Amino acid sequence: MTAPVEELVGRMQELLEQLEADRDPGRFFLGTYLRTTRAVDAAIDGGLFEDPDWVTAWDVDFAGLYLDALEAHRRDPATPPAPWRAAFGTDPATRPEGHVLLGMNAHINYDLPQSLVRVVPPAEFADPAVLASRRRDHERIDAVLAARVTAEDRELAAAGSRRTALDRLLGGANRAAARALLRESRRRVWGNTEQLHRARLQGPDAYARRVAQLEAAAAARVADLRRPGPVLLRLAVFGFGVRLPPA
Repeated sequence: MTAPVEELVGRMQELLEQLEADRDPGRFFLGTYLRTTRAVDAAIDGGLFEDPDWVTAWDVDFAGLYLDALEAHRRDPATPPAPWRAAFGTDPATRPEGHVLLGMNAHINYDLPQSLVRVVPPAEFADPAVLASRRRDHERIDAVLAARVTAEDRELAAAGSRRTALDRLLGGANRAAARALLRESRRRVWGNTEQLHRARLQGPDAYARRVAQLEAAAAARVADLRRPGPVLLRLAVFGFGVRLPPA
């Protein structure tokens, strides 16, 4: 484990202990994220990625956006970005997987395009070979996340998720839907990243306007996910991500 990832894991572990002590439902997403971060680090060490140093820097930057929002929420719930306010404001009685899904949605739809723009500078966007490598490594994360779906389902069950007979019947379908959602959302994220990059080239004001549009769209998606019903299966039909329109 590199020093930046070790520092990140330490920060996550410290926050998780605080959430667990407070019985804060945010512990469900943070616990999932901590385990996933360790899995990504193992995949980096295992040679999964073309540019492990870049993936490490991206992993740390991306996670930092969520952790900053979480710490802001704990200081003052009115201060995080809108998608995170919606996710953190979910009824504490919501099942653990609901909190995880809402956290994933805010983090992937809102934070991920911004993180990618931060770690892929304009010169790399202008280099087709480098940009293609970045995109391939971005997509390789899906293999790590998909491999975690079944294990995380068990973790959430152990955390006290109440499973009905229908849940157990649909378990395999839900896991398949989760994997499909990861692939679908990553394609949309890359498109949104390209949109943010184009805005970046136009200047700070244009970039801020596009981020504000992304924030509104991501917040609306989180709000939509709070509707009752079999969320994963519904998302498999209607989609997980958001899409910025062309400027």
